[in-house]
Amino acid sequence: MCVFLQALYPSPEEGWQIYSSAQDADGKCICTVVAPAQNMCNRDPRSRQLRQLMEKVQNISQSMEVLDLRTFRDLQYVKNTEGLMKVVDGKLKVASENPRSLNPKGFQEVKDKVNQLLPLLPVLEQYKADAKMILRLREEVRNLSLVLMAIQEEMGAYDYEELRQRVLLLETRLHSCMQKLGCGKLTGVSNPITVRASGSRFGSWMTDTMIPSSDNRVWSMDGYFKGRRVLEYRTMSDFMKGQNFVQHLLPHPWAGTGHVVYNGSLYYNKYQSNIIIKYHFRSRSVLVQRSLSGAGYNNTFPYSWGGSSDIDLMADENGLWAVYTTINNAGNIVISRLEPQSLEILQTWDTGFPKRSAGESFMICGTLYVTNSHLAGAKIYFAYYTNTSSYEYTDIPFHNQYSHISMMDYNPRERVLYTWNNGHQVLYNVTLFQVIKTSGD
Repeated sequence: MCVFLQALYPSPEEGWQIYSSAQDADGKCICTVVAPAQNMCNRDPRSRQLRQLMEKVQNISQSMEVLDLRTFRDLQYVKNTEGLMKVVDGKLKVASENPRSLNPKGFQEVKDKVNQLLPLLPVLEQYKADAKMILRLREEVRNLSLVLMAIQEEMGAYDYEELRQRVLLLETRLHSCMQKLGCGKLTGVSNPITVRASGSRFGSWMTDTMIPSSDNRVWSMDGYFKGRRVLEYRTMSDFMKGQNFVQHLLPHPWAGTGHVVYNGSLYYNKYQSNIIIKYHFRSRSVLVQRSLSGAGYNNTFPYSWGGSSDIDLMADENGLWAVYTTINNAGNIVISRLEPQSLEILQTWDTGFPKRSAGESFMICGTLYVTNSHLAGAKIYFAYYTNTSSYEYTDIPFHNQYSHISMMDYNPRERVLYTWNNGHQVLYNVTLFQVIKTSGD
């Protein structure tokens, strides 16, 4: 996976930006950087040109839609008045051939019919204007074609080696820009990307949240209780095809779907207990296990969908977390930051939010985001900030395509949300709002 970075600068002095990750269903992604003039990541003139062309094409498309709608409406009006026009035409022919046949009553009838046809005049005038618009649009399309051909010729003028060097240079600039990125506030969630449909209604899937980007392994855990079988796929492509995997048989069964892979180890809740287990994939052994003191388990304080989801383990840019609740906290969500080696609790926050009212939750940059439901129509509507021990209600919609989410976790390495939705493995790209540090800061 790769990160799609889009940096917006209102002025050269400001450093506000929105960025998001992006990847299509085939696992392909395009990385683009738009940065201020004083930064080493410069705008490509052809990118600006193409963007302007796209805006023109969009404007032309909108004009064509309006034109089509108006033409259809006016044509219907002309068709509806066709019979009236024939009647008027017939009466006028009779009157011209025999003027004496047109008595006062007949004259008034013709006059009334003509008055009914008067609204046709503005319609015909509009047709004239539309004809001019068609000529103008035809000219714009012709100009756009010429510009696109020029860009195509220019882009085709580079040989392969030169293009490769340009790509390497852009990658270097991209990494330089990304080094300046810090954490941000969630402002939006993309449309869902269905990666695969496999397994039962409930489950969990993930990639490592901390390993180098060259390691693309994917893990899948089907079911929410008493499971021990973990499938490890070599790449995302292999996972999509259901091939090239190895099986890990855990020494202890799991409960829920709140598992996380962090720095080569699987962290999960042991079945019918509040014990957290750290299982190391390479050595195929349990490195440490520790009880999460006071934490409810076995459907004492699950999410709204149940499924023994009492303890939810997750990772973000700030480390490893456990989201759960206790009797002492009256069933409200508790957040604890864990030490990854020993699983000791480093710090704990009481959010005051009832866990049974939550559909799912995930951590981004030390902030817990909670959904209001696991069913269709869900949205992210509560955020708790551990850095300030404060909360707010949010209104961030997302499309719950398969109407039953049983796992939702953020991966800080890829900046995407992994979800298990009614037997479908789905990704969401996220949009974060933040300040980018420039060289002058």
